[in-house]
Amino acid sequence: MKAAVITFPGSNCDRDLAVAFAEAGAEVVRVWHKDAALPPGVDVVGLPGGFSFGDYLRCGAIAARAPIARAVVDFAERGGHVLGICNGFQVLIETGLLPGALMRNAGLKFICRPLALDVASTDSPFTAGYAPGQRITLPLAHHDGNYQADDETLARLEGEGRVAFRYTENPNGSARAIAGILSHNRRVLGMMPHPERAIDPAHGGTDGRALFAALTAALAPA
Repeated sequence: MKAAVITFPGSNCDRDLAVAFAEAGAEVVRVWHKDAALPPGVDVVGLPGGFSFGDYLRCGAIAARAPIARAVVDFAERGGHVLGICNGFQVLIETGLLPGALMRNAGLKFICRPLALDVASTDSPFTAGYAPGQRITLPLAHHDGNYQADDETLARLEGEGRVAFRYTENPNGSARAIAGILSHNRRVLGMMPHPERAIDPAHGGTDGRALFAALTAALAPA
């Protein structure tokens, strides 16, 4: 599996994401936001956490208009796999690859702590390594992670099994405690918690490993 990790000005989890992919056995290439094309042979694109372009306008809004963003959208529309974490989730929403909006946390405070999640769907290359309903713990670090969508969109996400993760304790006011969602073809995942920060026991837990291992297993023959 070949993974491309995008770096925007203000990204601060790009190295963590690259390490997580590499630890799972992927070949990792780093891509700068001004590049207009992805490297050949890429199987999955990772959009990391951070504060792209200082979170001016809306979080992820400027990054979604960077030259590389068009290539990522084209890649996803051709059936490519894309993982957006935290700020990367915000970018995916701003590009239109995922529905809804990520708003200011309900408590108006930055959240930075490990938190329990329930795996809501295992029907994707990202979540197939977990058991249905499995409770895992991943770090959170965000100020604008309050996922909201209209009732029709929420009903569609629920009905199609596209809610990937839910908070067991809703820390930011997200509708239906949603922590991560999948695209209609289940090849794009956006999530606010950080699985790439939970792959080493020295960091407090390894519940993120299964996500990267499952993705590698699914895409290795590709």
